[in-house]
Amino acid sequence: MLNTSLSRLRQRGPQQLVENRTVFFRQDVELSIYDTYAAASNVALAADEVLYCAMIQGRKEMHGPHARQRFVPHESYVLAPGQQVLIDFPEARMEQPTTCLTVSVDSQKIHQLCEQLEQQSPLPQDLGSWDEVRPQTWHSHHSRATQALLERIAASFLQADEDQDLVLSYGVDELLCRLLRQQGREFLLACAQRDPEQNSMTAVLHHMEQHLAEPLDIDQLCRISCMSRSKFYQSFRRLFHCSPNEYLLQQRLARAKQLLTQGRAVTRVAFDVGFQSVSHFSRRFHQCFGVSPSRFRQQAVA
Repeated sequence: MLNTSLSRLRQRGPQQLVENRTVFFRQDVELSIYDTYAAASNVALAADEVLYCAMIQGRKEMHGPHARQRFVPHESYVLAPGQQVLIDFPEARMEQPTTCLTVSVDSQKIHQLCEQLEQQSPLPQDLGSWDEVRPQTWHSHHSRATQALLERIAASFLQADEDQDLVLSYGVDELLCRLLRQQGREFLLACAQRDPEQNSMTAVLHHMEQHLAEPLDIDQLCRISCMSRSKFYQSFRRLFHCSPNEYLLQQRLARAKQLLTQGRAVTRVAFDVGFQSVSHFSRRFHQCFGVSPSRFRQQAVA
């Protein structure tokens, strides 16, 4: 659906070859689609508000505040207000443009969502609040579900469908909540690495990370957290919005992605992160990231 809409948009012809921008504005959200038709380097992108970027097609090299990073489909790149990156387009060409979409969101909207999360899924009191883990400059591989959500939001702009206001309102809220929850999870993991004994949940996360490839032992996690099974499941789901088993699977896949980026063989990675079957690993990896492990490895080491 999105590719068809993009093809129609491109029939008008580009106004410029590098970062040809089409802007759509609805309510308090600005969405831009950038097509680049020729190789280029050191192209600046700055953010006035929180800027959520997602690749649709092709590859960029982002020179961020901290490092140079490859940016490909199924990845998110977030810029905080006032920050800037430089971008290289090594693969862009007329017949196959490099395409990225950005969603610019008022900081107040982020603050409101943080307040909602504070009510629904508060972080442990001794670790801070959601407002303290709101997005700064951040780069991560996102799930297939997030990619589908991004494409649905973009398609609603491009097609001007009857329900576009609803799609935008609920879709952008969902997108930002996904971003905040993932950012919050990484914040908690960092706390667990820094001080595993800070509280019961950092101790649980540290133990799970140290035994990622092993079968999940719920009784052991309950002992570590000093909670009953029912209390542990309730607390874990409120904080991470998933069950311990789902969390373990997601962390195994995240670790697998890191190992594949280093060029390790798919079979070795599958067993190293705790899968008993390479086919099961490949199926789960594709379900999560929208690409096979072998394809991801090929893109990462190219």
